[in-house]
Amino acid sequence: MSTPSITVYVPGDAGALALGADATAKALAAEADRRGQSMRVVRNGSRGMFWLEPMVEVATARGRQAYGPVRAADVAGLFDAGFLDGGDHRLALGLTEEISWLKQQERLTYARVGITDPLSLEDYVANDGYKGLERALTLSPEEIVDEVTRSGLRGRGGAAFPTGIKWNTVRGAEAERKYIACNADEGDSGTYSDRMIMEGDPLALIEGMTIAARAVGADYGYVYLRSEYPHAIRTLRAAIEIAREAGWLGEKIQGSSTSFDVEVRVGAGAYICGEETSMLDSLEGKRGMIRPKPPLPALKGLFGMPTVVNNVISLASVPIILDRGAKYYEDYGVGRSRGTLPIQLAGNLRTPGLVEKAFGVTLRELIDDFGGGTASGRPARAVQVGGPLGAYFDESHFDLPLDYEEFQKHFGILGHGGVVVFDDTVDMAEQARFAMEFCAIESCGKCTPCRVGSTRGRELIEKIMRSEDVDANHAQLLKLCDVMENASLCALGGMAPLPVLSALRQFPQDFGIAPSEEPAHVE
Repeated sequence: MSTPSITVYVPGDAGALALGADATAKALAAEADRRGQSMRVVRNGSRGMFWLEPMVEVATARGRQAYGPVRAADVAGLFDAGFLDGGDHRLALGLTEEISWLKQQERLTYARVGITDPLSLEDYVANDGYKGLERALTLSPEEIVDEVTRSGLRGRGGAAFPTGIKWNTVRGAEAERKYIACNADEGDSGTYSDRMIMEGDPLALIEGMTIAARAVGADYGYVYLRSEYPHAIRTLRAAIEIAREAGWLGEKIQGSSTSFDVEVRVGAGAYICGEETSMLDSLEGKRGMIRPKPPLPALKGLFGMPTVVNNVISLASVPIILDRGAKYYEDYGVGRSRGTLPIQLAGNLRTPGLVEKAFGVTLRELIDDFGGGTASGRPARAVQVGGPLGAYFDESHFDLPLDYEEFQKHFGILGHGGVVVFDDTVDMAEQARFAMEFCAIESCGKCTPCRVGSTRGRELIEKIMRSEDVDANHAQLLKLCDVMENASLCALGGMAPLPVLSALRQFPQDFGIAPSEEPAHVE
């Protein structure tokens, strides 16, 4: 049977599926059969424009023509309009690559997401896949580490620790075995960039892990993935099998001296297992609990062996660095924040989605240019950056560039790149109360400042909200935040005060505190 000459793309990403992509794909196939039209349907990853999902693309001589959002009920009308030839229709969006929202981005890590079939090795290779690993196989471990170090890549999971330095520590450690542990336990509210890579370009993650393994001398890796991501689990496991069968995983990869294999481990979905030492405990079959540091996982990690622990985005960014070179990647960004960051726009926005931009883009550009302003049409009042433990910023900070050091100067973090927008109806005292409650629910319970402090913190905020002895409870809350920040064993307890203190500092009126009473920040 000959291959159909027309290719139609319908995302199989979880976000698109939630909006009816499966029904749209089935309707397209059924309508094509009814009309005797030959076509091939590829389930690609999402382009990240969620308000347009399910977004259907047709490969035409002029490029891919986009239509969206396409419901099953729209399909017959699309055929009538000749959409397989790029015909005009009320849902037509023009050429995909000319859509301004996409055109303004710098997609390096997400260069293939939405473009290729996630489970086609041929498609992956045809779009520059495995070029990074091919080059890495010609370099010494020291040269690979040097390339990653010079690129300026820092951990995209939240800690922003230089990836090359971490790899160099593991490379220099003496041990009978070393591991690569990919932290895919994406648990921050409003974040989804890891999931989109695993569902839309899983081979990029596998390639990045393999390069890391060659660099440090590891021969086995794990992807720790939460059970709430069933589509990502299925896609990643299928991609691992494809890579293994083609000799890109396993013994003597592509005839080289490097042997490496990967497996997916599914966690039960505890937020604390996103912390690296808890994740290692869970990988070892134990309850996920924080380990005191030192020793660092780079020296004594999984099963007591030196272990590279990197987030999905960190590892998936490595192939393009090895392919194009450190300088190419370093040329993006500002200050010490080099390369690009996948920013996940969520909350009260008209056009939320995934934006990959070089560091330096401002919050205002993200809210207005990409997010399209608030969905409610009301003024944006606050933005939380960095997940549920990130600081809130008021309108006076909207021109702040996304840069690790700039955010630190303003007592904030970039975290995993989550940006959640609230309009002027938000109650910031309630948001602060939620931060402490979240920490209390998700605490592993190992250290007292986090376990007890979060509950006492929630109680103090509730008293302030009820106007009970506000001055005294406010002072007590500041002292409690000081203890949590400086005495907690990990970032969960240590960072829970960030949203609380930022809300107190910038929105004191929501707590019944006079604006002139500037609360002290505790670092």
